[in-house]
Amino acid sequence: MTTAPIIKKLFICALVLAPITSLNAQDKIRNFIFFNRERERIQDSLFLTTKNIVGAQLKYTWRELEPEKDKYDFVAFRRDLEYLNRHGKKLFVQLQEVSFDTTIINVPDYILKDSQYHGGVNLQYEFANDEESIFTPAGWVARRWDPAVAERFHKLLRQLGKEFDGEIEGINLPETSVTFGEKGNLHPPGFTFESYQNAIMANMKALKEAFPKAVTIQYVNFMPGEFLPWTDRSYLREIFAYAKKIGVGVGGPDLLVYKKSQMNNSYGFIKECSGIVTTGIAVQYGNYEHVNPKTGKQVTVPEIYDFATNYLGLSYIFWCTQEPYYSKGVIDFLKRL
Repeated sequence: MTTAPIIKKLFICALVLAPITSLNAQDKIRNFIFFNRERERIQDSLFLTTKNIVGAQLKYTWRELEPEKDKYDFVAFRRDLEYLNRHGKKLFVQLQEVSFDTTIINVPDYILKDSQYHGGVNLQYEFANDEESIFTPAGWVARRWDPAVAERFHKLLRQLGKEFDGEIEGINLPETSVTFGEKGNLHPPGFTFESYQNAIMANMKALKEAFPKAVTIQYVNFMPGEFLPWTDRSYLREIFAYAKKIGVGVGGPDLLVYKKSQMNNSYGFIKECSGIVTTGIAVQYGNYEHVNPKTGKQVTVPEIYDFATNYLGLSYIFWCTQEPYYSKGVIDFLKRL
């Protein structure tokens, strides 16, 4: 008889029964479930009946919200918001214009076809060696640094703000990390590290102006052109300083307990922003399987929560629905808070 099923059951029990350690910030944290684009799952009874879940974080793409130039389709957005409101839950929106899949483009067709937008998107890559001579495409990035593209994206933000500011809990823009390489051989037309940093800041400003009432968060994890502590051009530091200056929240994907790359880059800045601006991080697919380098063991849900609250001082956690961790770990844990 194989022992694998027994081990799996024991691990799931550990997720559920692991003790809740001291959680000094638990009165501040707001827990949301990140359903991604599985938006129909806001009807799940586990989600609706768990009181300590404030609401749902749902992803909407630029492509679906503006199917034609200056013709906006907010029907699904409004339907989801009204459903959540009826059930006492809040909506937190992630507005997506980048993908990490070469089969997915998240900007409208008119942006792709009209020459004034210079193609609208560019490929990003995964690199297999330091020389950047071996690479594979890894998704499509909206030309954030292109003024023509940025103008259209900012108009979408204004339209969304007119319709929904004051009704939704909050809205976040996706992560800053893009991978075009450091050497320049695969840099898109018009892209520089500095122009990209300026574009992120411009998006943050536009987001804040469009949503003065709602919580606004820019996911800031890594920046092209630097990787701390080895390469430091102040891109991350200046973005976090700008966020504090204009009152935009900060956070990111991937809540990975004490992971070195995040600790060296975004986590320190996010921690410094706690109590100054809103901070929030998403527990995304694979995060529940992360091994804590301090213990050498796979993390538990209470351990993730403790790190988020007592180390990072987060305002929000957005929990993903990866199983078996969601039903047997997250839901049971949040019910016991």
